[in-house]
Amino acid sequence: MRVEEGFQIAPYPETHPYNDDPVLPNLLRRLVPENIFSVIESDLIRFGNDIKDDIRPNITHLVHPPRLVQYDQWGRRIDRLETSEGWKKLKEIAIREGIVSIPHERKYGESSRVYGFFKAAIFSSDCHVVLCPIAMTDGAARVIEMCGTEGMKRDIRSRLISRDPKIAFTSGQWMTERPGGSDISQTETVATLQSPNSSSGSPATGAPYKLDGFKWFSSATDSEVSVALARTGPLSLGSRGLSLFLVPLRLPLLPTPSPNSISNGILVHRLKNKFGTQALPTAELSLNNTTAYLLSPLNKGVRTIAPVLNITRVHSAVGGVGGLSRAFAIARSYATVRTVNDSASKSNVLLKDVPLHISTLAKIGVTYQALAHFTFGIVALLGKSECEVASKEEEQRVRLLTPVMKGFVSDRGVAAIEECMGCLGGQGYMEENVIARIIRDVSVERIWEGTLSVMALDLIRASKGKLGIQPLIDWANIIISSTPFKLISSGNLSNAIDSLKSALTTIHQIFTTQAVVSPFIPRPFLFLVGHLAASIFLLEHATWAFNTDLSTAGYAREAQVFKRWTEDGLELLRLDVVKASKIADLKGRHRDDLEIIYGNKGDVTAKL
Repeated sequence: MRVEEGFQIAPYPETHPYNDDPVLPNLLRRLVPENIFSVIESDLIRFGNDIKDDIRPNITHLVHPPRLVQYDQWGRRIDRLETSEGWKKLKEIAIREGIVSIPHERKYGESSRVYGFFKAAIFSSDCHVVLCPIAMTDGAARVIEMCGTEGMKRDIRSRLISRDPKIAFTSGQWMTERPGGSDISQTETVATLQSPNSSSGSPATGAPYKLDGFKWFSSATDSEVSVALARTGPLSLGSRGLSLFLVPLRLPLLPTPSPNSISNGILVHRLKNKFGTQALPTAELSLNNTTAYLLSPLNKGVRTIAPVLNITRVHSAVGGVGGLSRAFAIARSYATVRTVNDSASKSNVLLKDVPLHISTLAKIGVTYQALAHFTFGIVALLGKSECEVASKEEEQRVRLLTPVMKGFVSDRGVAAIEECMGCLGGQGYMEENVIARIIRDVSVERIWEGTLSVMALDLIRASKGKLGIQPLIDWANIIISSTPFKLISSGNLSNAIDSLKSALTTIHQIFTTQAVVSPFIPRPFLFLVGHLAASIFLLEHATWAFNTDLSTAGYAREAQVFKRWTEDGLELLRLDVVKASKIADLKGRHRDDLEIIYGNKGDVTAKL
């Protein structure tokens, strides 16, 4: 038989990343004021058309991994980084579309963050992780706005938030070093103050320093600048001896750096060979008498970079939501064209008419809606915080829930994308289908800016702040108490809401009765808080749908999503795992864990 003969699988129709999404339009309608909704939505529709009709068919296939040329034919070190034409085009698109500019222009006030991140969400699965340097550029622009010199704001930040690719800068973020990974307290890079009259800087750009060290994982190596941590105090001070610096990759930085050379004493040791994000130029860099400018107060680098981490962690969650949105769209679309044999009717039917298959897609849909509402709920709070209209309680909720969102969304998102791959059978496993690349690219969100364990420990730290966990509990109780009785009764939501109340009580008990939290609690607690927060955001949306002009079917659907998500997570909300983690015999549990992992081989602890 010729390949053209016999059964042919119909290609699934491409979908619009905003119009055809089952979550984003109503979510946007709830989050932004009515007077700007149509303006923002029309731009999202236009950009979605560009993604569907131009970027997907004409640009994404031009993206290839970068190439590093370290030496020229005469043996001279040149460190020329060559990125693909597709990567450059996608980067220019992100700049022109204002994904960094929109939240910093603040034309739409606190809604500017929502607007910018909606554009990021619909673009993320098609951009080959070009939003990674965009995320770090966003963070760098914010930290310069908060503590940079007037010269930095005028000359550097203006380019970081520019919509003109000809003059716009992007920024890297260099923290990771070989001794520490996420533990920046072991940073080896040393900063040495230069004379104020040194030719390496000017007062307008901050105090000039020279950096010497090695950055083990530095994304966005094709950027113009980077923010980097370096040691200005003794190693004994750990993270309390670090300062934050602005580092030009090429000199002179202004008016326009040379595009093909890394000349500021920065040598590229090698490009990273990664599981995913293969188009992104990530490198090992050595800094050799590299000119840099002090950005933070001396030895306050970790505190100064915290806003950058908050922003990049939100970008990480938005990337996970965007990846799941595209994978789910493909799985939904495929079900409308793929036929299978139905044993009951003895005829061929579409996958969308097979109840078992649709139940799988529905479960993915519930997860997608929960993660999207959680993420954009935090985005809305971030917008309020940056516009200085957030209350102290809202600021604390951002602090508490940002690491939860980053860890929870990235973990659950990747698992849901893998389910989408399975919904296409063997076709889903093919490289021609973008789900495989999405899984690889989104998997980095589980690690980038902190692993799940790092996020769990950060949640515990945040809960020890002045306001503690109370703003989260108070907000959840307000949403629960404002749920209309008719919605509860018509949607049969009583059991789900009772589970939330019980979870809130236990959370409160854990952090008001324990001076020391068991080391086994943080991860289960993060999952608990993540599932709970997503439930509350879904309940808030269902109440909004009930109170607006949405049809009965509309609010009933939103109520059903809340009910399914909450009840499917009852094993978390009952806190069995968290309660079991409050173990008195910590040494005994640790010993048992070691034996499970390494077997009975004597003193394993001594070898670790």
